[in-house]
Amino acid sequence: MIVAAQAGDRRALDELVAACLPLVYATVRRTLGGHPDADDVVQNTLLRALRNLRTLRTPESFRSWLTTIAARQAGTHLHRRQAELRRTMSLDEAVDLPDAAVEELTLTQVELSGYRRQVVRAGRWLDPADRALLALWWLQASGRLTRNELAEALGTTVAHAGVRVQRMRHRLELSRSVVAALQVHPRCAQLASVLSDWDGVPCPLWRKRVARHTRSCPVCSRAAGDPVPPAGTRCRWADDRGEAGRVRLW
Repeated sequence: MIVAAQAGDRRALDELVAACLPLVYATVRRTLGGHPDADDVVQNTLLRALRNLRTLRTPESFRSWLTTIAARQAGTHLHRRQAELRRTMSLDEAVDLPDAAVEELTLTQVELSGYRRQVVRAGRWLDPADRALLALWWLQASGRLTRNELAEALGTTVAHAGVRVQRMRHRLELSRSVVAALQVHPRCAQLASVLSDWDGVPCPLWRKRVARHTRSCPVCSRAAGDPVPPAGTRCRWADDRGEAGRVRLW
């Protein structure tokens, strides 16, 4: 089908788009956290892929090639959105961001556990590159991508991809500890002092500052609880349809 699409077969092109749309949408949606712009990024990803389809020399690498495009498009969109927020968004306006509202509604609808809710929110504290990698990792963990395809999407070896995933997961766990500490009421007085100049927008810089406090604070460290399940273990997780299943983590 891919070879026929590269030759200009319209029916093959239509079938190819229909077949790859779920993978592209899952990659973009997870990277952008349910932002309404996800549909536009998905469309741009597919258009870019179709325009460059004939440059793909190995049809068997199509999935990883397409995932790379999707992750880059989503990452670029995140960079632009964050730059726009820094230039134009006040703290009061940031509270009502569309992606925050959509994500909160989604979390409520599927009745996520408190732990997973923390993990989802922790993703907001990662930089765009880590958020894109997190999206690829969830696709691999849920069986939509193989380890080889994830590594190809990153343009690296399986071993190095594993290292990058582990580093991202470490930063994700730090982010989750930050989210947990911020949820404590009443808030730790020392943490309140640390946050005195914070504008309320999650970012890697403030993740480091808050995490530095949580590691040394018995109150905030207790709030964080257990870390993200270690590599190689199994855990229960819900897929995009809210259906629970057992997945093997990296």
